[in-house]
Amino acid sequence: MADAPTEGQATDLVQTVATTLHARITDLASSMRDRLSSRIEELEGEAAIFDLLYASIEGNIENILYALRHDIPVANIEPPSAAYEYARRLAQRGVSVSALVRAYRLGQQHLLEMTFAECDRLDAPLDARAEAYERIVAVTFDYIDWISQGVVTVYESERERWLAERSSARVSQIEELIAGAPVDIDAAEKVLGYRLRVPHLGAVMWVDETGAQEDQLSRFNRAATGIADLLGSTRAPLVIPRDRATAWTWFSVADDVEVDLGGIRSLLTKAGGPPVPNIALGLTASGVGGFRRTHREALHAQQVAMVGDDPHRGVTSFDEPGLKVAALLAHDLDTARTWVQETLGDLALDDEQHERLRHTLLLFFQNDSSYTATAEAMLMHKNSVKYRIASAEKALARSISSDRQAIELALTACHWLGRAVLVGAA
Repeated sequence: MADAPTEGQATDLVQTVATTLHARITDLASSMRDRLSSRIEELEGEAAIFDLLYASIEGNIENILYALRHDIPVANIEPPSAAYEYARRLAQRGVSVSALVRAYRLGQQHLLEMTFAECDRLDAPLDARAEAYERIVAVTFDYIDWISQGVVTVYESERERWLAERSSARVSQIEELIAGAPVDIDAAEKVLGYRLRVPHLGAVMWVDETGAQEDQLSRFNRAATGIADLLGSTRAPLVIPRDRATAWTWFSVADDVEVDLGGIRSLLTKAGGPPVPNIALGLTASGVGGFRRTHREALHAQQVAMVGDDPHRGVTSFDEPGLKVAALLAHDLDTARTWVQETLGDLALDDEQHERLRHTLLLFFQNDSSYTATAEAMLMHKNSVKYRIASAEKALARSISSDRQAIELALTACHWLGRAVLVGAA
């Protein structure tokens, strides 16, 4: 334990150092601002924000030096208003809270370097300097710990408020765009943070309501970012939450983008879950009109996917063969179900045997009624295909050449809508 003379010398040294540095506070705050902005890229910004960073630094330095000069407990110090305002501005600009906290730690390091250098310059006895170092470190640490908690609380509160307001504004803007209301494109782009005068690919992402996580939106965002990369998009996707289990999404893409459904399916299993989200896609379309159209198509594709309820079909595109027709039929399932069952007879039975026959017959039609091409597509012998086609005709109770278009359309409905249109469905 230090003796009384050493304590007195340490107290004098701390006060002298604090007084000396306070006289240089403008230069000290400027050097710290430059150091922080160069070490933490996220803190770079326009002049107004840069000035606010300086004011925040200056206010915090002044508080610490005041506490050191007058031996004031940290709990009795008022936080600088500029520090709280700076935290709010960073929250509004989406700068991470970790960057804010890191700035305080680096600022603490810089201030300690300055105070230690000043202690050494004054050439005080070693015991007094050691005691002074301990006091300076303790006060600085306590202050940074205290102010960090304060600014983080302010940051998080402002971030929640800002995101809620921004989300509300974006949702309102999206609703106007989708409704076809007259829109100021420049203003809309500013609200959305997304360009409208480009080709778009609309999508709907969703999970089962019971499987939705508290951070489901961040999971949707993560999945959408991965899909944007896969599509070769150079801009961030627009992700709008509809509810806790659904999000509407738009990707800015090239006109001739090729959509790899298998690649998206694989990516979702890694980036989106668990639970792994389902996704329905529209077609690429440009401008504000295209923004609306591709979204409507994605909604139709989602409806078909949800009616079909195939657990193995996590990705559905409006561009897939037969989906457009299935989307029309899905609007009136009762009528579609009756028509399918009247058209297909026993071929509409909901069991594995008749599912195989329906699948084979649909491929047969899609391959221009060629047994050879169908066999190649199914990796089967041609005679096996012939046997299945004959079995399908038996279930139909008529030739497949009679009203072929209706039969193919009904098979398409079964393929996409599944049990919702089959005999024996609940």
